Amino acid sequence: MNEIQTVGVEALEDSPTPGSHPEHPEHPWIYGLLIAPSAVVANGVVQGGVLAYLLSQQGVGSAGQSHLIFLLGLPTWLYFLWSPVTDFFVKRRTWLVAGAVSAAAFMAIAFHLHSLFSLGSEALMLASACCVQLVISSCGGMMGAISSERAKRASSGFYQAGSLGFGALATWALIRMSSRTSADILGLAAAAMIALPALLAFIAPPQETIATGSFSASMQHVWSEFRATFFRWQALPYAACMLFPMASGSAVGLLPGVAQQYGLNGDSVAWINGLLGGALMAAGSVAMGAVRYKMRAGQMYMTISLINCAALAVLWLGPLRPSTYLTGTILYLFTIGACYAMFTAVVLEFMGHSGKSGSTRYSIINSLGNVPVQYMLLVDGFGGDKWGGRGLAGIECVIGAIGAAILLTYFLASGRKTVPQTQAL
Repeated sequence: MNEIQTVGVEALEDSPTPGSHPEHPEHPWIYGLLIAPSAVVANGVVQGGVLAYLLSQQGVGSAGQSHLIFLLGLPTWLYFLWSPVTDFFVKRRTWLVAGAVSAAAFMAIAFHLHSLFSLGSEALMLASACCVQLVISSCGGMMGAISSERAKRASSGFYQAGSLGFGALATWALIRMSSRTSADILGLAAAAMIALPALLAFIAPPQETIATGSFSASMQHVWSEFRATFFRWQALPYAACMLFPMASGSAVGLLPGVAQQYGLNGDSVAWINGLLGGALMAAGSVAMGAVRYKMRAGQMYMTISLINCAALAVLWLGPLRPSTYLTGTILYLFTIGACYAMFTAVVLEFMGHSGKSGSTRYSIINSLGNVPVQYMLLVDGFGGDKWGGRGLAGIECVIGAIGAAILLTYFLASGRKTVPQTQAL
């Protein structure tokens, strides 16, 4: 966090962000709808457990599952390479629709190939994951233009609630359908869940200006913003919040693959990790977005992360029974939803006002936050293969708690500072 240029929390909460347009209604709730296409792909099919469950039915173990999910997660921390396009040529809501429809088409074809572990299916799902990142970039640019800090915090909660909720709904529906229908129909259902929510883009807030320019000029602009954003001492605590392993949520996509070790069947997994889990994650996100707190966003983020690790300890240390999986997973999903809302609040604070390049800067910052999701997938997969379901939960619990404790110690040692005033670049 910027510990030099600070202003009071209360002042920031009620004052408009420089360069914003407060005459337009903020409506933070709409971001819970606009993120839906990305939610179905990332938090449903890939991270949500659909892919892990289907692969386990095809005889692929935890290591194979984690490596494929790792591959499909690469766009989440590399998409800053192509996301600058969402700041140029057409409105962000147009890019949102284009990215969602393209992702849906690629996903449908991937399921049509039946073997999800084949090279062709992997390539198509990777293309889908790349296209849907345009949805995230567009939403980030829109949220960056919100006028007040209080509304930004509320939008963070709704944004993550929609991301987690729609993803969990897709998880529930697709896992339940997997034993009742063909792979072709399952792929078409997944495509519909990805493409149809993009029609909600018509409720997006108006975009005041559309930047234009060549691809080369766009890349130069990205590089200048990268230097201005990250090459300063005040950015180091922000970067640590993005890159440390706490609250990665990597276990969300792998827990369904070890549910049988706790004595659960497919229908139970669909409910716990799907519909019920989605409601819990959404509730956690909305709850954190509604909380009015005066401590620093990073300090609150680390505190909630430690509570999330305690939830994982239930799965790690408890007996291999359905009740253990139910209790531990419910607590884990609720607290991870709260963590995700706080993560987005930290990202928006880091970015400052959207300006003309908000999607680009949001993508750069947010992509860093996806790095620990990826490397923790490999760590969790190792723990699951070596020690089973307990090992999967335990290794994420221990490593995440260490990361959160280090950063929380830093924030406490540096004293209770007020939230920094961030400006557009």
